Amino acid sequence: MQRPISAAVCWEVLKIFDLMQQLFSYSFVVRALVVGTLVALCSSLLGVSLVLKRYSMIGDGLSHVGFGTLAIAMSLNLAPLKVSIPLVLLAAFLLLRISENSRIKGDAAIALISSSSLAIGVIVISMTVGMNTDVCNYMFGTILAMSRDDLYLSITVAVVVMILYFLFYNRIFAVTFDENFAKATGTRPGSYNMLIAFLTALIIVVGMRMMGAMLISSLIIFPALTSMRVFRSFKGVVISSAVLSVFCFFIGIVMSFTLSTPAGASVVVVNLAAFCTFFFVGMLKRRV
Repeated sequence: MQRPISAAVCWEVLKIFDLMQQLFSYSFVVRALVVGTLVALCSSLLGVSLVLKRYSMIGDGLSHVGFGTLAIAMSLNLAPLKVSIPLVLLAAFLLLRISENSRIKGDAAIALISSSSLAIGVIVISMTVGMNTDVCNYMFGTILAMSRDDLYLSITVAVVVMILYFLFYNRIFAVTFDENFAKATGTRPGSYNMLIAFLTALIIVVGMRMMGAMLISSLIIFPALTSMRVFRSFKGVVISSAVLSVFCFFIGIVMSFTLSTPAGASVVVVNLAAFCTFFFVGMLKRRV
């Protein structure tokens, strides 16, 4: 009985090895994996703070702003990322200022900016290039979208985000849980809230080409929410979110490659499956 089982296992291993060999033989898939892994990692780190501060929908709002800026860049035949990054950073700044210094708070400010940006983007596209395949790719993502220049710019942005996050990790932790305590210790919560928003804006723009404006916020929300089903400490949730996000992204890309499904949607479905799994594990853990 042992031989057939061993032969079946070896056959499955060979099939997986052959699939990985095919996967890495395409340069566009390699670029997508490199950029996607970095984006997934950075998104998961920032997502923990955003979810705990109940500000997770900022990712969705900024992705809609990113779509509007990409539409403007396409209509003017300009480099999309180089136009989007400064404009989305400006939107993040305005979003926090509107939320902090006016009667328009939190989710209302996000809805105001995101819906306006999405509407402007749709109008600009309809009046210039039209609703073509490129527009659908920006809205729902494609692994074919990453050029070599995008790869280098994405790596640079991701490295900057990770360096700043780990450099200010302790202060981000303090601001996340208790802004009054952080203020008492000499930390300026407003500055670090702005830092989190800026880093989120950078990652949103970089990842939007591949995940799409409609789905990029899932990389921020899902890993943090999933990890919180099982882990309770901030550090545990951060580490779990980072590992889980990268793993789900890789499985999603493999699923997209083998089943010819959209990359962004595949990654989201894998993240949903992970959330359901951790949800039931967390329930069992609490009962024990």
